[in-house]
Amino acid sequence: MKGTAAGRPRRGKNLPLLLMLLPIYLTTLLLVAGPLVYMLLLSFLTRAEGWGVHYVFTLDNYLKILQPVYLNTFVQSLKLALLCTTLIALIGYPFGYFMAKLPPKWRGLFSFLLILPFWTSSLMRLYGWMIIFRANGILDKLLMAASLTAEPLRLLYTYPAVAVGMVYVLTPFMIYSVYSSAEKLDWGLVEAARDLGATPLQAFFTISFKLTLPGLLSGVVLTFIPSMGLFFIADILGGNKVVLVGSVIQEQLLKTRNWPFAAALSVVLMLLTTLLIYLYRRITKVRDLEGLI
Repeated sequence: MKGTAAGRPRRGKNLPLLLMLLPIYLTTLLLVAGPLVYMLLLSFLTRAEGWGVHYVFTLDNYLKILQPVYLNTFVQSLKLALLCTTLIALIGYPFGYFMAKLPPKWRGLFSFLLILPFWTSSLMRLYGWMIIFRANGILDKLLMAASLTAEPLRLLYTYPAVAVGMVYVLTPFMIYSVYSSAEKLDWGLVEAARDLGATPLQAFFTISFKLTLPGLLSGVVLTFIPSMGLFFIADILGGNKVVLVGSVIQEQLLKTRNWPFAAALSVVLMLLTTLLIYLYRRITKVRDLEGLI
């Protein structure tokens, strides 16, 4: 009887908490888990001749991905993602690291300048890059005025233009990830390393870089995963010359109406990004264990 009496108030106290969490769980099931499960099931169905799908189980959608044209698309997307992530890390890590060392007044200014472009549509910003890269555009005129080129370079609708667009859009995510780690860094440890005879470079790699590595890895995840699927950048700055996995998925959905194959492509892309997140968690977990030891 005592146990029953003691249990009733406890359930009564948990009821308001459960009622508060219920909308979160329902939203997660309906808007996150539901579409993912539907996409997974759809990837095993058969495309109908005219519209929709036949509820016939098949593995043909996944076998079709093994065709060279689609495998090459995945390879090209991975190459572009690796290239852009490397460039973003080389630009964003120093920026975020040194921004954390600035006085609070200048930190706020730089943070404001980084956020300012997000106040406008990303499409408008990419159209600005089209004006810069087009033949006889701003960049061509500057290069020819400096006698670096004799004729327009025709940079628009090329691989470098897409890479520049990716780096431009995703670099702030790397900067803020590194900044959040560097801001918490105990600079006294760096000064102690210098007092013990370490050079600035040695102090950076033994203290600063190791302690800010989680921010760098977070930035890699936040930039690598979107760069695999930001097809609108490839469409605007690359035309039909640079085709990413996201572009193929869009084509299958809107043009050929092959929804099961688009779902299969999406599942494979999701598995690749999940693998990256898993590796990130494993690396950070190993680093945490080494820190405890």
